[in-house]
Amino acid sequence: MAFQVIEIKKSVLDSNDREAAVLRGQLKEKGVFLLNLMSSPGSGKTTTLMKTIPELAKKWRVGVMEADIDSDVDAHTISATGARVIQLHTGGMCHLDAAMTRQGLDALGTDGLDLVILENVGNLVCPAEFDTGASKSVMILSVPEGDDKPLKYPLMFSVCDALLVNKIDALPMFDFDMDAVRQRALQRNPDIQVFPLSAKTGEGMDAWYQWLDNEIRAWKNL
Repeated sequence: MAFQVIEIKKSVLDSNDREAAVLRGQLKEKGVFLLNLMSSPGSGKTTTLMKTIPELAKKWRVGVMEADIDSDVDAHTISATGARVIQLHTGGMCHLDAAMTRQGLDALGTDGLDLVILENVGNLVCPAEFDTGASKSVMILSVPEGDDKPLKYPLMFSVCDALLVNKIDALPMFDFDMDAVRQRALQRNPDIQVFPLSAKTGEGMDAWYQWLDNEIRAWKNL
């Protein structure tokens, strides 16, 4: 008896890529820059955003979508910045795809916003596989995680436009080779921008702010 074999993962990813391309085009037309921020749990995403949002809010109107399996802790924290914030619960899923991102954007509302930051679910595997429709994707790697992560999670480093190496204030306490992580990241993605910084002390944050500001301006054709 003849039967059809369906490559489910490929089909799902192809469909998602098409949806992401449509969403990205619509955001471009509206002049809304969507930043997809990814990392492992505990890397400092929320702390980095708590420093980044007030700085970017001096020039841009900012909204934030906090994605988590089942929690609203981060949304409560980020709301203190004054940014427009919503919490997205993924119902156990370890990533957001383009359709879920669109649902979040519809709930957040993009009217009156220049920049929307999506704080993706914390892991280095699933979020890398799904295009959210973001204008740019950025990941945070913290010093305590080690400099071998580009070797262990190559796709994440391949799909990101920038790498924030956070917690450099902890470098004296860890065997972490900054040159090695930079080289390994560039091997995966020759175009990736690397920013060593400390969200806690503020060291290196200005370069990150400037890069993001430049990307928003370019997206909005300013």
